[in-house]
Amino acid sequence: MLRRTESPGLTLAERKRQLVRDELGDAALRLLAKQGFEETTVDQLAAAAGVSRRTFFRYFASKEDVVISFLSLVGEQIVAEVEARPADEPPAIAIREAVKAITVEHFLENREKSVALIRHTQGVPALRARFAETQDLLRDDVAAALAHRAGDAEPTPRQQFAAGLGLMAFAGALTHWAAGEGREDPAVVLDAAFAEAGKAFAL
Repeated sequence: MLRRTESPGLTLAERKRQLVRDELGDAALRLLAKQGFEETTVDQLAAAAGVSRRTFFRYFASKEDVVISFLSLVGEQIVAEVEARPADEPPAIAIREAVKAITVEHFLENREKSVALIRHTQGVPALRARFAETQDLLRDDVAAALAHRAGDAEPTPRQQFAAGLGLMAFAGALTHWAAGEGREDPAVVLDAAFAEAGKAFAL
């Protein structure tokens, strides 16, 4: 289960709230993956997490927010990993290795859930639209991380392009991996997707 890195500035109450949110979100995601997004009600999600409907809405505004919150968490961790990569590493490689570091182990440990959630995100119109918005924000954050890693005050056009193309390769790899029921090694699928992107644009 992916979790947010705790900020040292969080109070005990804030850390507790985040822990509850993480546990509630994980239980809800597992039910959504198993039962289907449109087939699952908020009441069922709350019951799966062992909380009331009212408590559920204290942490998530909707079913969509459960999925988008998880995707945002993945994005935050990818950004942090990109920024931590060696400064002399080419942008495309930094993004590829960051994506692999954050996602591969989770996919392998939660194959069925991951496949289902990828399909929900791509197949449910409301989720697809929210996912596109999340990707736009993530692209800007990845470009900023590349710039910070390189010591630049602002992302260069090359860094912005690398961020956009890297996330396109990531999305393509997700689609391919989910289409194959997650049977392939996700690391191999990601390597192949980024290799194809590199051939096309020589990043």
